Amino acid sequence: MECREAERLVMPYIQGRLSGQELEDLLEHVEGCPGCQEELEIYFTVEVGLKQLEEESGSYNIKGEMEASLEASRQKVRIGRLFKVVCYAVDTLAGLGLASTFLLQLRIWFG
Repeated sequence: MECREAERLVMPYIQGRLSGQELEDLLEHVEGCPGCQEELEIYFTVEVGLKQLEEESGSYNIKGEMEASLEASRQKVRIGRLFKVVCYAVDTLAGLGLASTFLLQLRIWFG
């Protein structure tokens, strides 16, 4: 992912509107690009800070909230990857089960 694409995804990230793949791509890029990480921090600070001021609530530990948000996003990405692996495993086992059943049925018919 290029910096321009990452910058385009910053606000949707803060607003929680990214798909799983977009989130994964953004996190991977931001962790390796100090410029985009700073951009995310600036937008996050402004967006969350204004929201807390409007609601007159919050801890005002915006840096900590951003780290918590990033960690929650990383966890979401890890769970998504695990879910994909489990789905592939189940699909593979189902396919093997069907193939075995078919072979056993052929054995009964022609055996």
